[in-house]
Amino acid sequence: MKKLTSLFLMAVLGGLFSLTVYKFFLEEDQKVVYQLANNPQPQYQSTVPIQHAVNYANAAASGIDFTEAAERTVNGVVHVSNVQEGRKPVTSYQEFIRGNRSSQEYTAGAGSGVIITPDGFIITNNHVIEGAKKLEVKLNNNRVYEAEIIGTDINADIALLKVNADEELPYIPFADSDAVQIGEWVLAVGNPFNLTSTVTAGIISAKARDINNYDTQNQSFIQTDAAINPGNSGGALVNTNGELVGINTAITSYTGSYVGYAFAVPSNNARKIVEDIMEFGSVQKGILGVEGNIISPETIKILPPSLEETEGFYVGNLTYGGGAEKSGIKKGDIIKSVDNIKISKFSDLTGYLDSKSPNDIVQVKIKREGRDQIIPVTLVKSPVVRISKLGIEVKNASPDELKANNAKNGVVISRLLTPQLAQRYGGLKGRVITEIDDQEITSTEDVQNILSKKDSADPISFVFLDQDGERNRFVFD
Repeated sequence: MKKLTSLFLMAVLGGLFSLTVYKFFLEEDQKVVYQLANNPQPQYQSTVPIQHAVNYANAAASGIDFTEAAERTVNGVVHVSNVQEGRKPVTSYQEFIRGNRSSQEYTAGAGSGVIITPDGFIITNNHVIEGAKKLEVKLNNNRVYEAEIIGTDINADIALLKVNADEELPYIPFADSDAVQIGEWVLAVGNPFNLTSTVTAGIISAKARDINNYDTQNQSFIQTDAAINPGNSGGALVNTNGELVGINTAITSYTGSYVGYAFAVPSNNARKIVEDIMEFGSVQKGILGVEGNIISPETIKILPPSLEETEGFYVGNLTYGGGAEKSGIKKGDIIKSVDNIKISKFSDLTGYLDSKSPNDIVQVKIKREGRDQIIPVTLVKSPVVRISKLGIEVKNASPDELKANNAKNGVVISRLLTPQLAQRYGGLKGRVITEIDDQEITSTEDVQNILSKKDSADPISFVFLDQDGERNRFVFD
C-alpha cells in the first residue's frame, strides 16, 4: 500500500512538473497582437482558410492567372537566416532537461528578402537581421551566400543587404505603390515556417494603414489579406505583373499566425530608403514642416468650433524654417491633398512624404477661409534629431520659442518617444535644451556633431530650462 501511495505521489508531482514546463516554455497567450512575421517555428495545422478558397475561386472566375507573376517572382525572393552567438534559448522540453546552455552559434531567427538588382542587393526587414553576427542568404536554387549589411532604417523596419554572387541574380522590379488600388489582386512571396518559395494570393485591403497606437514612427502600411505567416517578413508583395508593391512586415493575430490581416511597407517608401542608403549612407527625410491634427470625431473637440470640414489635416503650428512656413502655409489652414493624394488620416500624409526627398517640390491643396488653393512647397531636410538615450527628439528653436523660455540659445524638445515618457514627463515637451555635455548648443547640427563623437554606452548630460527659466542639469549613464 505504501509503495502504491508513493507511486501515486510521484505521478502527481511529475504531472505538476510537466504542466509547469508547459506553462513557462510552450504555452502562448491568446491575445490580439501585431506580430512581426519572422523567427518561424513550424506549427502545422490542417485547416485551410475558407476565405482564400473563395478568393481563388473568384480569381479563376474573373480570368486572372497568377502563374506568370509567381514564376517571375519566386526566384527573386530569398531565405534569410540570422545567425547569432551566445546561449541558445530553450525551445523544447528536452533542451530544458538536458540543460545544455553553452555559448555557441545558433540561428536566432529567419525571414525572407527580395533581390532588387542583378548584382545582389537585397531588401528585407530590419527586425529580420537585428543582432546578427552572420547573415546567410539561401536562393531558390539552394545556393547559399553570406550577406553584408549595407544600411538600415530602424523606424521604417527596412534593411539593405548585399551578396557577392558569381553570376547575375534574378530580381524583382519595383512598381509604383501609390498607384495600387484597394481590391487589386496581389501575391505574397516568401518563406513561412521555413517552407521556401511559398506563394499566396489576396487583395489590397487598405492603404496608408497605421498599426501603431502610439505614433512614434509615423508608419504607413499597405494592408492585404494574402496569407502571411512567421517567416514571410522581408518577403515580396507583388502585383499580377510580378512587380514589387510592398515588403511584407507584420500581421495581426490572436495566435501569432495568419488570420486575415497582414501589412507591408509600400514599395515607394522602401525604394526611397534603399536609394538613400546607397547614395548617402543614411536616409534623407524631406519634411513639410507642419504640426496639428487630423480632423476626426475624436479631434474635432479640440479644434476651433467654427471648423466646418470633416476631413483633412488641420495646421496648428509650423516648424521653424520648414518648407510650409517658407511657402506661405499658415496656422488654421486645412491640408486636403498632397500631389492629388487625398489626406484623410495622418498616415496618408506621412506615408506619401516618406517617399520624398529634401528639395522635392509637392503641390499642397489647402482650404483657407472656405476657399481652396494649391501651394507648391519645397521639402526641407528634417531638422529633427533623435537622442535615443534620452528618449526625445529635438528641433531648432524659433526666436519666439527662445523668448518664451527666457533662453538665448538652444534647441526645443519636440517629442517624447514612448507613451511611458509622454505620460510621466509630458511637461518636457517644448522645453529648451541649452547645453549637452557642457557644450553650448544653438542648433540641431550642434547636437548631431556632439552625438557623432560619442559611443552609445557613454554617459550624456544635458541642461534644460524649466517653465520659470531655471537651469536643470541631468546626467544619463
